[in-house]
Amino acid sequence: MKIGFIGLGAMGQGIANNLLKAGHELTVWNRSAPAADELVRGGARRVALAAEVCGSDASTRADAVFVMLADDRALQSVMDAGLLAALQAPTVLVNLATISVAYARTLAAAVIAQGAAYVAAPVFGRPDMAAAAQLNLVVSGADDAVTRVRLALDAIGKKVWPAGTAPERANVIKIAGNFMLASAIESMAEASAFTRAHGIGAADFLAIMTQTLFAAPAYVGYGKLIAEQRYQPAGFKMALGLKDVELALQAAGQARVPMPFAAAVRDALLDALAHGGADKDWSALAEVASRRAGLDE
Repeated sequence: MKIGFIGLGAMGQGIANNLLKAGHELTVWNRSAPAADELVRGGARRVALAAEVCGSDASTRADAVFVMLADDRALQSVMDAGLLAALQAPTVLVNLATISVAYARTLAAAVIAQGAAYVAAPVFGRPDMAAAAQLNLVVSGADDAVTRVRLALDAIGKKVWPAGTAPERANVIKIAGNFMLASAIESMAEASAFTRAHGIGAADFLAIMTQTLFAAPAYVGYGKLIAEQRYQPAGFKMALGLKDVELALQAAGQARVPMPFAAAVRDALLDALAHGGADKDWSALAEVASRRAGLDE
């Protein structure tokens, strides 16, 4: 397949590299051009403008354009800067990013109005999983569009989870899943502060919990980071965690769904940012719980 790829951050690098290794013809763009250097050495073609990943004529037109950007604003800025206008049939825009439910609907409608197709494919996994093609992809969009990009999706993840044809459904699931991750981290953070206040180290407590009652990947992985106080480099930044929990609250409000615990987790994330933790891994919520308990003063 001819594939355009936009967004070469920590996640995008690994994903794009796996597409290249799978034999796809890759054209890449990133706001910071040097981020594409390694991919170019591996055979990718770099372009100067995001819109150029779509190709200039029928012979170069991309079969799919993959986008992995941080949030609504970053994605909309690229779309408005020419990417949307450059999309044509039969190209499929595959959005890997976690965006709001409202913008997912708006974006899909705009892409389809251009004559192109749209597939939402947000991913569960951290940068190491992206590099190892071990992501879980939640996918929604028209059946024919999903079929056309299925080989590429299989190249970047270990499993594709169909979520229906309404494009925003995948984003609803991703946002809900990230809220659950944030909740798991917050519960471990508070419980660890509680045990520490009673003289039991976080590492000792979490070793028991993550090998018994909570022997699940999210608890094991984030529990290890909390136990080791290893919050940098971040696999998923605190600022992005706040963004995703706020997306959950936003969509919940639109649907009249109370989420009181999401509000509490948002406040903990805000506390972390207020104390300079924006670029730390969101498992550093453990620092917030400890600070609130007066354990690290």
